[in-house]
Amino acid sequence: MRESMDNQELQNDYKKLYEAEREKSEVLVSKIEECEKEIEELNFKLDRIKGSFAWKLATPLRKGLHFYEKTRDRLTRYGSIPGLMRKVRSKMQERKNMKRHGTASFPSPEEAKRQREAVFPNMVKFSILTPLYNTPEKFLTELLDCVKNQTYQNWELCLADGSDHEHAYVGEICRKYAAEDPRILYRVLDHNEGISGNTNECLKMATGDYIALLDHDDILHPAVLYEYVKAINETGADYIYCDEITFEGDSIDHMIVLHFKPDFAIDNLRGNNYICHFSAFSRHLLDETGVFRSQYDGSQDHDMILRLTWKAKKVYHVPKALYYWRSHKASVAQDINAKTYAVDAAKRAVHDHIMDVYGMDAKVESTRAFPTIFRIRYPLLERPLISIVIPNKDHMEDLSRCVESIINKSTYENYEIVIVENNSETKEIFDYYKALEHNPKIRVVKYEGDFNYSRINNFGVTFTNGKYVLLLNNDMKVITREWMEELLMYAQRPDVAAVGAKLYYADNTIQHAGIVIGLGAHRAAGHTHYKDDKMHLGYMGRLCYAQDVTAVTGACLLVSRAQYDEVGGLDETFSVAFNDVDLCLKLRHAGYLNVFTPFAELYHYESKTRGMEEGEKMKRFQHEVDLFRTKWKADLDAGDPYFNPNFSLDYSDYTIK
Repeated sequence: MRESMDNQELQNDYKKLYEAEREKSEVLVSKIEECEKEIEELNFKLDRIKGSFAWKLATPLRKGLHFYEKTRDRLTRYGSIPGLMRKVRSKMQERKNMKRHGTASFPSPEEAKRQREAVFPNMVKFSILTPLYNTPEKFLTELLDCVKNQTYQNWELCLADGSDHEHAYVGEICRKYAAEDPRILYRVLDHNEGISGNTNECLKMATGDYIALLDHDDILHPAVLYEYVKAINETGADYIYCDEITFEGDSIDHMIVLHFKPDFAIDNLRGNNYICHFSAFSRHLLDETGVFRSQYDGSQDHDMILRLTWKAKKVYHVPKALYYWRSHKASVAQDINAKTYAVDAAKRAVHDHIMDVYGMDAKVESTRAFPTIFRIRYPLLERPLISIVIPNKDHMEDLSRCVESIINKSTYENYEIVIVENNSETKEIFDYYKALEHNPKIRVVKYEGDFNYSRINNFGVTFTNGKYVLLLNNDMKVITREWMEELLMYAQRPDVAAVGAKLYYADNTIQHAGIVIGLGAHRAAGHTHYKDDKMHLGYMGRLCYAQDVTAVTGACLLVSRAQYDEVGGLDETFSVAFNDVDLCLKLRHAGYLNVFTPFAELYHYESKTRGMEEGEKMKRFQHEVDLFRTKWKADLDAGDPYFNPNFSLDYSDYTIK
């Protein structure tokens, strides 16, 4: 009888909860419908305005106004006209530096001779696979010549030709080159089998230890195979890639884009096929993972790179521009719309890879940066308690803004806030603490020692009950409603530890988008894209996809409590600076990835015009710089793996050395 009553009560409780959720859903659906109607009305009005004679007449005025606003914004960003001129000079110098990576980087006759005669313990044979299809004559001869001119000699070029009868010259040229050099293998296909099929036909001819992929309209640096065999012998790499240049016209020196890449970064690769060209990989690795899959035609390389690198024992990045990607009318380098099917294929490749690795049915969406730069939405496997730790001394206005934004804007509901009170003196802050007592999600704990950011946070963490700890400054304000979900979707992965958000100053310039060690005047650590505009796409679209980074700021950092405890939390010898970077480095050395996501956004009301601390504070900062540089000397000497050594450490905007 008693059990029956309990079941009835339980059913009633569930019914009430269901009805409450149903009512919420109805309210939300109603709001969505209202918003959609409002959007339709506004679009209608906007179209009428843009179609009016007055709008067209005012076009020159608008352009002038936009030019004025851009100039004003640049002056604001760089501080003054002299600051803007320094930036202009920097970009002019960078333009000159770009030229060093074209034909000027080719080996001299003496160096080429030395490379040709070099003997390695493992004289790897490379099989270069190039599927041909109606390749323009100039492109074809330049491709054949760039392979023949390789300083490392142990290679073969496997050509599978699916060209139609109107392009018979392709076969004539290839047969001529093959007759002159037996390392060039040529086969005519009965019919064009697409990119994957044609490449797989190339593979059937290959006898090499390592397979390399070369597009039929691109060019190799003469030393690329030499650099690769050198890397294989020195590191044992079973997958190698390099930096690349996009060029147009008749010369590789007509550069459009220099793409200097990070070392292997799996989250970058999922969000953007940054490896792209020029991949070479062990034949054994290919045998294990399989060849090109035709269902991913258009992005068959992205699919294969994801599979190969995930299985590889050692992925090695040669930080030199050794591949030249030709931009022309029909190439993806110029316009992805030339191959729109490639976007859908890339989305499927990333989705299927994530399903294979994690068993997660993630959503893959194009971003505003480029159709093949992706936002990935991992499903939350659970909704655990997140403990938000906020240190505070006075600053009632900052703290209240921060707390209210969490309460009012967050869609994630399973959280608690632990405010660590540190020697406040004003009556208003204690009145505010009193007002918070009614909220069961918020607790105020008292820390009475001298100021030490690390110790205060560690103290606050001891009062938390959550599976995850979210370190948060008191001068933050939530922008993205799903900010906790965006952080958690990465932190829940077993290979990820610290996850950081994209933070803005009050004027909508970037305060944080990931941290690079060695960056900045002190050569300790600095923020990338610092003070760039909120809507900036970032270097090669980096502000538009989640990526692996060495460190993220402790101003907003989510990590599991278990991982936090595993590495001992924040190092209390860093009382003010670098404690967050130190934590992230400890997590990295423990074998975890740290991730920055631009899809969790908050304002950080720290003053960006604040100068360097003076007196005792300056001495303390310098002491912590020295401490950090000593503790992490080996990492600093090796360089940040996610910041290419071709970039200057004096700038946060990826300026070429």
